[in-house]
Amino acid sequence: MNPGIVGQAVGLFAVTNVDDILILSLFFAQGARHRGSARRIVLGQYLGFAAILAVAAAAAFGATFLPERAVPYLGLLPLALGLKAAWQAWKRRGEGDDEDGHGAEGGGPRALEVAAVTFANGGDNIGVYVPVFATAGAGGMSVYAVVFLALVGVWCLVGRFFAGRPVIAKALSRWGHVLLPLVLIVLGLLILIEGGAFGL
Repeated sequence: MNPGIVGQAVGLFAVTNVDDILILSLFFAQGARHRGSARRIVLGQYLGFAAILAVAAAAAFGATFLPERAVPYLGLLPLALGLKAAWQAWKRRGEGDDEDGHGAEGGGPRALEVAAVTFANGGDNIGVYVPVFATAGAGGMSVYAVVFLALVGVWCLVGRFFAGRPVIAKALSRWGHVLLPLVLIVLGLLILIEGGAFGL
């Protein structure tokens, strides 16, 4: 592996995915009391990012699965998931936080929900990755892909670390049910507005 390309890949990933750490922390906090949720979050993050890589690689070779004008409409995914999470939080507003959720299997974020948010949030990443992949060639592209996928794991660890810090965990436990829907709704609206979806 060319150390120069590895360094460029690390820098490119960090710059284009810094906002994912907040979203991952919120997902990990939401699933903290549910068995298997961390596994589903990591799986969802990998699925979403693999889809980003697949679309970017295909576009670098000239195939276009997503027309450029369709990318802003990816904002509908986090917007819909944020509204759904807000509705669920509103329905549970009278329930106590001391419910026995530790043994609940299957609770917390679902892998496909995490994947959808990751993919939608990475719509702008595709635009950055395509020219880089096109100039890197097949060999360089494979280096970028390996480094990116390794860093997805690091990002998951960092997100889980933040969600597990006592001060942050306490804040996320208290406000996470409000913050996650809010972040997803704002993210969805930003993607829609910045991309000019619906003539915005």
